[in-house]
Amino acid sequence: MTPMTLKPTAHAAGRARPLMPALGAIALALAAAFPVTASAQSNAELLGELKALKARMAELEKKLEAQEAKQAEAPAPGLTPEQQQDFNRIAVKTEALEDARDMMGLKNLKITGYVDPTFVFNQRDHRAGFQFLNSVGDGGYSYDNSYIGMALIDFTKETDSGARWKLTLAPQRSTQAVSEGSSSIVHEASVSVPLTDLQTRLIAGHIPDWSGYEYLPATQNKLITHNLLFDLTLPTAYTGAGLELTRDKWIIKSVLANMNGSKRSSGEKTPVLAYRVDYAKGEFQGFGFAGVHGKAANNSEGIVDGDGAVVSQRDSRVDLFEADAYFIRGDVTLQGQVSLGRQLKASITPDADGNLRDAYWTGLSALAAYKFEPWLEGVVRADYIWNKKNGGGLLTYSLADGVNGIGPGMVSDGAGGWVAGDANKGVNRGALTLGLSYNFNLNTVFKAEYRYDWANGAVFLDSKSGEYKKNNQLLSTAVVVSF
Repeated sequence: MTPMTLKPTAHAAGRARPLMPALGAIALALAAAFPVTASAQSNAELLGELKALKARMAELEKKLEAQEAKQAEAPAPGLTPEQQQDFNRIAVKTEALEDARDMMGLKNLKITGYVDPTFVFNQRDHRAGFQFLNSVGDGGYSYDNSYIGMALIDFTKETDSGARWKLTLAPQRSTQAVSEGSSSIVHEASVSVPLTDLQTRLIAGHIPDWSGYEYLPATQNKLITHNLLFDLTLPTAYTGAGLELTRDKWIIKSVLANMNGSKRSSGEKTPVLAYRVDYAKGEFQGFGFAGVHGKAANNSEGIVDGDGAVVSQRDSRVDLFEADAYFIRGDVTLQGQVSLGRQLKASITPDADGNLRDAYWTGLSALAAYKFEPWLEGVVRADYIWNKKNGGGLLTYSLADGVNGIGPGMVSDGAGGWVAGDANKGVNRGALTLGLSYNFNLNTVFKAEYRYDWANGAVFLDSKSGEYKKNNQLLSTAVVVSF
């Protein structure tokens, strides 16, 4: 039987012709999805089939969306559904915490601190007891209290631009309290701003002195006391601005600043130039040097005018230079320092006409440490200062000092009093210190120290007998707890 071929009528063809361009692709799909019989189909049937196809496609899209949602809710490989829920909850909380941290300015904020209650026995002062947060005004600054017995907290913040902000607070024993004799708790308040790059920075603010091999904080000092050069020949802090450059193995810092003063006195205009250069030769060794040149406070009593009144001293020229080096490898630590210094019109003894003379000094310090065990370290340190010229005199020490042992050697006058044996000759000072450090845990260190100080003249005042001696002894222990 020969199949019949039906031709659409003119009316039907006229209706179907406009639909063909739009439905051509659909018709091909229908041809594959719904086999056509030899019989003709009406336009109504064709439209019905199109509607059924659209409904089927919508149903498939809904199933696909449901499957994707189900896969998103399904636990990651190795996690149970409960574990996946906990993970999702943690992710949400983490994002919320990060947003809150950034909003409160806590991003890249680091907080550290420590306390070091200390027990000190001083032979010549006939004193034994704990010292902690004692005021600088209580006896002034001396080698037997120095920065001993501190509580310190440090806030360091770094912005996304690379700028660093630092505020360190230390009640009673801050550098500002020591340098100005005040009750300030500000130990450091400084900023570091990158200029052309992160290795070229502007530094400004109140900055502790950076001279020498020995650090100020108890967490970085192997012993309890500091060496003689640290206590008697170095500045305390600078208030000013300058640059910090990092180039390969070199770090260079310099500031134009007030030395040991947050504000200059009336009539004083000349600052100091202070600098520090460090070079790391390798993983285990390096060296550095530092200097200060300019005008700083002169603490001498001054000269007497025609009316017998003491004339206060203006700031006078200071020139300081020191070089230090270190070798640290395995259980062994070796460190050393040499210092040279002078201050004009700051000698302890005036000349025959009553005019003040210049103070000069030279000093050496060396430290060796060895770890007998990872948690137990032995330390020995030796210091010496030559200070004979013009009756002596060291940085900020322009008067005879019976506690620190500075000035001309004293002799008895035979009547119960003491006078300078040779007012034109100061004593040389030395110190030998032995110590042990025990790391109890990551945050706690116990320290013990014996220190013997001496001079080539009687300059240590015995507070009980009123006599002057050539030596003094200290025995101290401390616990340093940090975070």
